Amino acid sequence: MTTLSTTDPRTGTTTPTLIEQTTPERLVEITTLARDAFRNLSTRSRAWRAGLLQALADGLEEDREALVSAAMSETGLPQARLTGELTRSIFQLRLFADVVTEGGYLEAIIDHAGDTPLGPGPDVRRMLVPLGPVAVFGASNFPFAFSVVGGDTASALAAGGSVVIKAHGSHLLTSQRSYESLARSAAAHGAPEGTIGIVYGQQAGADLVRDPRITAVGFTGSLSTGKILQSLIDERPTPIPFYGELSSVNPLIVTAGAVAERGEEIAEGLYTSFTASAGQLCTKPGIALVPEGEAGDALAAGLVSRGGAADPQTLLNSRIHHSFDEIRTRLIEEGHARSLLAPRAAEEGFARTPAVLEIDADHVTPAVTEEAFGPLIVLVRYRDLAQIGATLAAVPDSLTATIHSAAGEAQERQALTEVVRDVVGRIIYDGYPTGVRVCWAMHHGGPWPATNTQHTSVGATAVRRFLRPLAWQDAPQEVLPPELREGQVGIPRRVDGVLRPSGS
Repeated sequence: MTTLSTTDPRTGTTTPTLIEQTTPERLVEITTLARDAFRNLSTRSRAWRAGLLQALADGLEEDREALVSAAMSETGLPQARLTGELTRSIFQLRLFADVVTEGGYLEAIIDHAGDTPLGPGPDVRRMLVPLGPVAVFGASNFPFAFSVVGGDTASALAAGGSVVIKAHGSHLLTSQRSYESLARSAAAHGAPEGTIGIVYGQQAGADLVRDPRITAVGFTGSLSTGKILQSLIDERPTPIPFYGELSSVNPLIVTAGAVAERGEEIAEGLYTSFTASAGQLCTKPGIALVPEGEAGDALAAGLVSRGGAADPQTLLNSRIHHSFDEIRTRLIEEGHARSLLAPRAAEEGFARTPAVLEIDADHVTPAVTEEAFGPLIVLVRYRDLAQIGATLAAVPDSLTATIHSAAGEAQERQALTEVVRDVVGRIIYDGYPTGVRVCWAMHHGGPWPATNTQHTSVGATAVRRFLRPLAWQDAPQEVLPPELREGQVGIPRRVDGVLRPSGS
């Protein structure tokens, strides 16, 4: 058995844990339990499933202190950030309980038998049903919200699936304690063994996506690792859906009117956004398009002065620490960006201060638009809106685009909206992309390489990833799921082409 270690990124100190790498034999046991649990879960009501999600949220609340303490020692993230993130995860579980109760996510449709322009038509009823056991890969930068207790787990359980989580190596103890909290609460609620499982180690992750009992994979991480996982799935006799959030630069545009009107305010907000959590957020604005001229110069100077006075922030692990320096150097040497502010290292651990680079819009190429995980931003100085369009053509499609404009720039705002609409999943106006609200309307996804699908990993519709449509034709009432039977069933349905609310 291989025993795994954990590293405190604040000091760089590595400590052995009692966690063992999951063996191939043990992985088969875990996925078999997950398959059997799914069969059991398929017999449970939506009300029971909503209660399960509420019970998991309650259990995390009870274990809050221990979970936050473990995450602080493994990620170097501050207590306030981790406390808020755990609160987000708890809220997310409760939101999905509401989603399950409301029932609209099922897309229930009934077409009664009857005459049609093509002749007699059969009775057809359709709704979404769960895929089965789902593999969830924890992300390094969100030990709660995109890890064991995160949105992929919550949405897969809401869909009616069982979950097997691959713990991230950067926060093993946090993952273990999070899993223990979920498993304990699930058992107390009466969930079958295997409803939630966990595996450890890189090889176990590869074996997990190959396992024939797994029916879908949720992943948040690097583009390179996502491609590896997709290639493993493609080798399966029966490929399965892979939902990957992979890479995003998230351009932010400041118009001439906006920088003249509130340049100092934008400098403050932009600095906070690209340095939040040491710049280790998938929605961090990596490129900011700022007008040439004195007002734009002042905005750039505001970022530099704030970064120059900043204390080093801890990066999550040695790989990110090394990559931050390596990518910054490449953006300068190959992308021809100028360094306005060089980062400083802490005396110990994996920490860096912010880096600010600058380049003229005429010189922007794909070589300067690489995602740099960490507190780094590239300022692109432009003269007119035409240069903005040319610059964005060199930027990979992203999760978000942000537009800062002035009250009198409606025409410019509309033009910029049209430029970014087809290349991102969310457009922010006069705000900042960091901070993704957990709500019914949120879309957290984008065209490749931001994600590899058109689905979202945040918000109520994230549940759609782990469902498939199934139709019943001329079925006896007793074989239909309750949501498709005659009479009032308490969910919105489309009946004979008419959308009916839940009370009818």
